[in-house]
Amino acid sequence: MNTEYKIAQDTYWVGKIDNREVPFHRLILAKGTTYNSYLLKTGKPTVIDTVDMEFGREYAERLSQFIDPMDIEYIVINHTEPDHSGGLAALASRALNATIVCTAIAVPELQEMYKLHSRNFLIMNDGDTLDIGGKTLLFKETPYLHTAETMITYCVEDKILFPCDIFSTHVAVKKLFSDEAGFDITEDFKGYYSAIIHPHRRYVRTLIEAVQDLDIEMIAPSHGFLIRENIRKYIDLYDVLSRETTEGKKAAIVYTTLKNNTKKMANILQDCLKENHIETEVWDADKNSAAEILSSIASADAVFVGSSTRYADMIGNLEPILQEMKNMNLEGKLAAAFGSYGWSGEAIEVIQDYLNATNMTVQSTSEVIKSTGMIHVEFPIRVRFSPKDADKVQKIKNAAEYVSDLLLSAN
Repeated sequence: MNTEYKIAQDTYWVGKIDNREVPFHRLILAKGTTYNSYLLKTGKPTVIDTVDMEFGREYAERLSQFIDPMDIEYIVINHTEPDHSGGLAALASRALNATIVCTAIAVPELQEMYKLHSRNFLIMNDGDTLDIGGKTLLFKETPYLHTAETMITYCVEDKILFPCDIFSTHVAVKKLFSDEAGFDITEDFKGYYSAIIHPHRRYVRTLIEAVQDLDIEMIAPSHGFLIRENIRKYIDLYDVLSRETTEGKKAAIVYTTLKNNTKKMANILQDCLKENHIETEVWDADKNSAAEILSSIASADAVFVGSSTRYADMIGNLEPILQEMKNMNLEGKLAAAFGSYGWSGEAIEVIQDYLNATNMTVQSTSEVIKSTGMIHVEFPIRVRFSPKDADKVQKIKNAAEYVSDLLLSAN
């Protein structure tokens, strides 16, 4: 079915079906997948998303059979990941008159990825619209679903939502529409949500708010089946799955501080964890007994350990506690290091080494990137001098929210 397929008046599917076992996000897609791209043959012809970069040239050549690329006026990129934007380089080299439509964050990413520095870009902000000659596109920003630059596109006249990764399934479809699949796609739908969207579940609230006032008669995602029946069921599934949490989780925050900057970090962590309904105890290792602190760690589900740095090392009474933690069975607990510093912050790395010597699941930037693709969450949590600037406070909150989501996740 790798051909032009009409899904609405003047609107066509022009994607690529990949029926192999596809490596994807360190998974193997046993059912393959579909890279959905859409061509709107309006007064100002528009393409919405492309295909995986592996099929870029094939895609551009096939699309040229349906429309002269020089007639394309807009190319909408909802999400810059190469399985959606990968055909852009090949298409843009043919569609020389096309303006690329995306969010502000996406512009430098697309420019660098596909050498498009000389091309025209049209930046869309939340709620902006674009007249494409007979149809109107409405854009809504949905950051971190599942990367920062993501947006969704809604065709007002056709009542079609083009949400890119959102509401997708990883299936090499034989029929485009879910109601023609011959089986219930719900488990495939949930499986995609669990693997790709659930790590970002707090941002699903933004999505639900973005679509609540839209009259949607079709969902045309970038992977798998298009949905035109029981649409509310699938939107509600995202709503329900993103709200499911595990209650009664606890955190322990242990620190030593030189000029109260690490203490301030501990308080920010505590406030954010409490906002996310995590019961939290905070301990100053120089003022509380080791026995109390170790008891709190033993009963906690997540443990944050922090210190200021002095002469390239930790300060105060923290090290004996970390040494004792190595002898405890802390399996299943999450752990994170934090601290303020003035020069290089060695103490934070020493704490990280101690935590890695336990059997806890220690948070690291590397694991965050590999498991979620998020680049705004960093572990260990390092702040130079006082955490008073907004960006420093946000860095601490990002880490606390990430751990909260891991704790509260029902999956």
